[in-house]
Amino acid sequence: MPELSAGILLYRKASGAVEVFLVHPGGPFFARKDDGAWSIPKGLVHPGEDLLDAARREFAEETGHRVPDGDAVDLGEVRLKSGKRVRAFAVEGDVDADATVSNTFEMIWPPKSGRTQSFPEVDRAAWFAVDDARVKLNAAQSEFLERLPQQ
Repeated sequence: MPELSAGILLYRKASGAVEVFLVHPGGPFFARKDDGAWSIPKGLVHPGEDLLDAARREFAEETGHRVPDGDAVDLGEVRLKSGKRVRAFAVEGDVDADATVSNTFEMIWPPKSGRTQSFPEVDRAAWFAVDDARVKLNAAQSEFLERLPQQ
């Protein structure tokens, strides 16, 4: 069965328009990628873990922010090109994108060097208008924007 991730699509209303909070993956593979590389804060669901609990945990791990209080709206699931399934929940709220601090992961880099380096899971975060987010987001995840409440 394909891996399952869960995430939070945080949104806010600014000057009458909806903006969404997205993160850019850290590490060398995404360093020079922008359009189509951004994501909602998300991560793998542990066996038996509640999907919304997993989404809240991953949001905190990847951003250093607690998910703002408020109702979570289930946006359903999408399937990435890799086959991984992503379940998202929309929550209205606000966080300071500039204050985002991510957890890290280790990998051998450069390849075949035998050296292990540490990289942030998320190297930056930002608020985007929905139309701009469609360009920035991973293509499969852009479907969540269509499912957002109160557009």
